[in-house]
Amino acid sequence: MLLVGLTGGIGSGKSTVARLLERRGAVVIDADHLAREAVARGTTGFDRVVHTFGPGVLKPDGDLDRVRLAAIIFADPERRAALEAIVHPEVARRFGERVEELRDSGRVVVYVSPLLVELGLAPAFDVVVVVTASPHLRVSRVASDRDLSPEDVRARMAAQATDEQRMEVANVLVDNDGSLAELEPQIDRLWSDLEARARA
Repeated sequence: MLLVGLTGGIGSGKSTVARLLERRGAVVIDADHLAREAVARGTTGFDRVVHTFGPGVLKPDGDLDRVRLAAIIFADPERRAALEAIVHPEVARRFGERVEELRDSGRVVVYVSPLLVELGLAPAFDVVVVVTASPHLRVSRVASDRDLSPEDVRARMAAQATDEQRMEVANVLVDNDGSLAELEPQIDRLWSDLEARARA
């Protein structure tokens, strides 16, 4: 098994790169999906979030109102730290379980994590891939895709590691300033490299 960490700032295109790698044969584990599982209704994580943040973070149907919760945590670093203390250990546990299942598979396993640098996870991976894109492009992508204001997007960008910090841990940089057609050849080259490393 080759364990690959895939990261990049909000709006850089991590999910697109992950999808293209999955098409080529990678096993993709997404930290955001694990985080949603960690606080799904019926879990201890869900109960702890409601206890910590109050019933105002629930929608009328009883599920978490993720938009409301995001607005709270991105406006207050202490509140964000409180949520992370609930979510991150559970994400790490779930990730460890998935990786253990794949340990002897010989597969390329890609872990998509927006906080790979912030959490100091880079040393755990055989290869770290960082997706880059210019800040103005990232803001416009996220604002249109997620119905957020440019100010909200910039606040989320400010809460993440800088591009320079990500580049310090990168083994491979993927430039996603262009079109999908321009991205595909980069992913072809990346996949060939990852397959060769997995076989070695």
